[in-house]
Amino acid sequence: MSLVTLLPFIVLIGAMFLMTRSAKKKQQQAADMRNHMQPGSGVRTIGGMYATVKEVSDDTVLLDAGPGVDLLFAKNAIGAVLSDDEYNRIVHGVEHDLKSDVVPDDASSLTEADEPAAAAASDDKAVDFSKKDEKDEAEEPSDDAVAADAKADDEPKKTDGDTEAK
Repeated sequence: MSLVTLLPFIVLIGAMFLMTRSAKKKQQQAADMRNHMQPGSGVRTIGGMYATVKEVSDDTVLLDAGPGVDLLFAKNAIGAVLSDDEYNRIVHGVEHDLKSDVVPDDASSLTEADEPAAAAASDDKAVDFSKKDEKDEAEEPSDDAVAADAKADDEPKKTDGDTEAK
């Protein structure tokens, strides 16, 4: 057999070896994470439930899901062990902010306009921001045309005898 016929088999075996190796690495990392769980740490189960670890044994974990709610899970059902900051952010909505800047709820405190200037600005008449081209201004009907249209509307319209009155 030549090298050309063996090459596809060699590539296939190499790809399978690399895939199983990466899968074993991921399994080992997950097992290490589960083994390093301690009571008091926040976790997310594979079902998406967030809870606090209450007790850890060889194959099971006792989780505190809320006041008076203790749940027993298999260690394999723990999807992730979360840091304290991440757990508090997700479960309690507490943002750990390193900045000391406080952002106000409204924007009025961000602008420091003088009172007289603000009052003078409100006295100005409204500005029309609609688009009007020169063509539009030329096509606008004159007062005479508007009066003629109004007069035509006042005249009775010719009908073929049908009425809508019932």
